[in-house]
Amino acid sequence: MRDETDYLSKLVTAGRLSRRDFLGRTAALGVSAALANTMFTDAVKAQTPQKGGVLKAGLQGGESSNVLDPALNLSQVNFNFGKCWGELLVELNPDGSLENRIAEEIGSTPDAKTWTMKIRKGIEFHNGKTVGPEDVKATLERHGDAASKSAALGILQGIDSMKVDGDAVVVTLKDPNADFPYLMADYHLVIQPNGGKDDPNAGISAGPYKVTINEPGVRYGGEKYANYWQGDKLGHADQVEIIVINDATARIAALQGGQVNMINRVEPKVVDLVKRVPGVTIQNVSGRGFYPFNMFCDTAPFDNNDLRMALKLAMDREDMLKRILLGYGSVGNDFPINEAYPLFSNDIEQRKFDPEKAAEFYKKSGHSGSILLRTSDVAFPGAVDAAQLYQQTCAQCGITIEVKREPGDGYWSEVWNKQPFSLSYWGGRPTQDQMYSTAYVSSADWNDTRWKRPEFDKMVVAARGELDQDKRKKMYRDMAMIMRDEGGLIVPFFNQYIDASGKGVEGWVSNPAQEMCNGYALAMCWLAA
Repeated sequence: MRDETDYLSKLVTAGRLSRRDFLGRTAALGVSAALANTMFTDAVKAQTPQKGGVLKAGLQGGESSNVLDPALNLSQVNFNFGKCWGELLVELNPDGSLENRIAEEIGSTPDAKTWTMKIRKGIEFHNGKTVGPEDVKATLERHGDAASKSAALGILQGIDSMKVDGDAVVVTLKDPNADFPYLMADYHLVIQPNGGKDDPNAGISAGPYKVTINEPGVRYGGEKYANYWQGDKLGHADQVEIIVINDATARIAALQGGQVNMINRVEPKVVDLVKRVPGVTIQNVSGRGFYPFNMFCDTAPFDNNDLRMALKLAMDREDMLKRILLGYGSVGNDFPINEAYPLFSNDIEQRKFDPEKAAEFYKKSGHSGSILLRTSDVAFPGAVDAAQLYQQTCAQCGITIEVKREPGDGYWSEVWNKQPFSLSYWGGRPTQDQMYSTAYVSSADWNDTRWKRPEFDKMVVAARGELDQDKRKKMYRDMAMIMRDEGGLIVPFFNQYIDASGKGVEGWVSNPAQEMCNGYALAMCWLAA
């Protein structure tokens, strides 16, 4: 019953449950009226943010090679720190709706081809300059330039032209796109002075905290920006700090010992133990994130689809979900979309572990010898165990997998998207179009399976411009089937985000978009007295 009452109290704290509903639901659990009223009062009190102090997070996903340039943001530490100092045009709410940030209004022509973004007045960059539409236009220009190496390049290639019109930026697309506003929520598209063209690593934007510490692979820090445009809505602590702790055991020890107030990536196998730590709360939420095995489709032996199919059929997804995630997730089906996305088709046959068919496809491929699979502790919680478990099921199919454990520091810069067969993670995206455009169209900089199909690219463009939702759903189903059967993606499971907060941390609002309240945990939370 404790879990149920804690959950109801969190809903009250988040402002999502009235007193009447809280008392009714706790009564149904057998809680006395007196105790329920006390619990409700405590929860309401926790709604009021308390100011001051230093809020610290111990996070996995930091490397010595990291930079502040939002275009090159590719791991968790930079993602979370970017939400402290950076500001976007729009942001994704927990319910999937968009919240206007720097963009005060966004509207389009009836054909969804020309979009006008009115830029909010009175927002100040950390260098004292006022955010203007020219900065927004320059930001989109820089990320849309292949030379920037931006991870947002794929979603911006549909732009035909941009212009500043008074206090607005007018974007004309090559083809209609009903999801265009959601693209602007991409966390790489931090608005910077002159778009970051002068110094993308300066760490200057319009978020609640101003960068004060930048020690790549070690720690990062910020102090509350006095002229933050949203006042006290975000940024309750005087200072925030991120300590890079890539070791899972060390992160939990730091939280337990009070060195940090929150951590990310709690491994499923220790969740029950962490729940017993006094004052510690597990914060888990299902979403669009998944943990893939990536094969380069343009590199031997993975350029052979028979081999790719053999490796897909050699994956026991149900067993891996049970053993690696301990049920904190759902099985995948070798394409990057699940039921968390609008227009998901739930009638696609689930791929099963089939040693006999896997052996047939492997023999048909003509390949012999071992296949090298690279993994690391930082790829995802349990990634090394997952690779070894996969090695065992492949052996049942006559396929020899050699597992190489890579060091965490440098994995995202030297292994992911560089080596032909490796483990990774994706946080998902707000829409199907954005997920496909970011990672699976031929020209995407983050195409980490090197799957390049011009006909698939055309399907992506056609789907984003289709305003009939039934037709669009059918198009996304066709795209999923092609990727499932021909792509270089093996998706054993979609994960839950499992974070943990320590004693006195209030204000946590889980968001299925990403870990750590969609990266805003340090900006949203506060320390109770």
